Amino acid sequence: MAGAGRTADTLAGCPGFGAFWAAATVSSFGSYVTTLAVQVLVVFTLHGGAAEVGLVSAARWLPYLLVGVFAGVFVDRARRRPVLVGTDLARGVLLVAIPALALTDHLSLAVLVAFMVVFGLASLANDAASQSFLPRLVPPGLLTRANARLDQSDAVAQTSGPALAGGLVSLLTAPWAVLLDAASYLASGLLLLRVPVLEPPSRRFSLRGVTGEAAAGLRWLYRHRTLGPQARNTHAWFLVNSVAGATLPLFALRTLGLSPFGFGLALAAGGAGGLLGALSAPALGARFGAGPVVIASFAGNGMAWAVIASGSHGWGGWLVFGAGEFLLGLTMGTANANEMGYIQASTPDHLQGRSNATRRSVNRAMIVLGAPTGGLLADAVGYRPMLYAAAAGFGLVSASLALSPFRHARVDEPAPVIE
Repeated sequence: MAGAGRTADTLAGCPGFGAFWAAATVSSFGSYVTTLAVQVLVVFTLHGGAAEVGLVSAARWLPYLLVGVFAGVFVDRARRRPVLVGTDLARGVLLVAIPALALTDHLSLAVLVAFMVVFGLASLANDAASQSFLPRLVPPGLLTRANARLDQSDAVAQTSGPALAGGLVSLLTAPWAVLLDAASYLASGLLLLRVPVLEPPSRRFSLRGVTGEAAAGLRWLYRHRTLGPQARNTHAWFLVNSVAGATLPLFALRTLGLSPFGFGLALAAGGAGGLLGALSAPALGARFGAGPVVIASFAGNGMAWAVIASGSHGWGGWLVFGAGEFLLGLTMGTANANEMGYIQASTPDHLQGRSNATRRSVNRAMIVLGAPTGGLLADAVGYRPMLYAAAAGFGLVSASLALSPFRHARVDEPAPVIE
């Protein structure tokens, strides 16, 4: 069922991982360009505020809320590589629509929101398949290391992507900058075609039994001794993070007076921190365990947002803002590889799709709720107070997770499976 890399002792001995890693790297690079370009597009091209930024962000994640749990059922029934290839190519084609609409003067907030919903539907299937595909390429003992490699590439993309995006937006305007992401998805799909992996045949497409299989996945995840608390607290993390994320571009561009290029440079500092965090994640997890590393990292997220909120207008305040972004990237980098490695190692193959889709869907549902709500509150009470409130929220999430059995989680000691 899995590729030859299942018995390998190093990632170099897993033949499919190299192409998978390359595809993820290319896609990540373009995604960071689009993230900044879309935010700037809403603020400057479409003249929106924090509420509009939150609305566009929520639209991207709406399909996760509506059909995410059921998408995992179909991923578990299907071969995962064709799902990854098809959705990458589909997203590449969709992203070409933004400059096309701009050229014909049909780009509006409503059109952009509709576009992001369709884009999110393809992303939903891709995300569920991607996280479920990796355990078929590498053995459990290498999952933290493999996720760290993916995080390292993502951090490099975050470091260079936003800065490049700021320059592209300034030179070409935001809609055209999105074309880079379109090319990245097309390249990613072609690279995934080269991944050698043996997968079980897809089951015949049918709606029969979908609800029951989805319910079984839900019961397994939320009744799990350690993955249940992890999932619930991560949902809360995404709620808080979406509030902060909807507020951040307005705080940077309006309160601090950063240009799009300056904002991109500040986000690039987060990428540099993320790279350092991802490089250290495997060693930290081996030394302290995945649970303690994730809990400490969540607390560090709160500290980072407090530093970001303390930034002010002028070079000194901008440096503080950049330092906060660096700390945020660092603490997110140390958490993600350990978190994902533990989840993937602890989940049976036949439940990977449902477990990943369920967890990610509820996480994105938190974005659908938190992003527009955070934007509205930020417009009402101020951007800086909202960022300080978010910092406190991250501290509460860390404390809650520290009181759960997840504090004992280690990748080399998978949690017991509850059928």
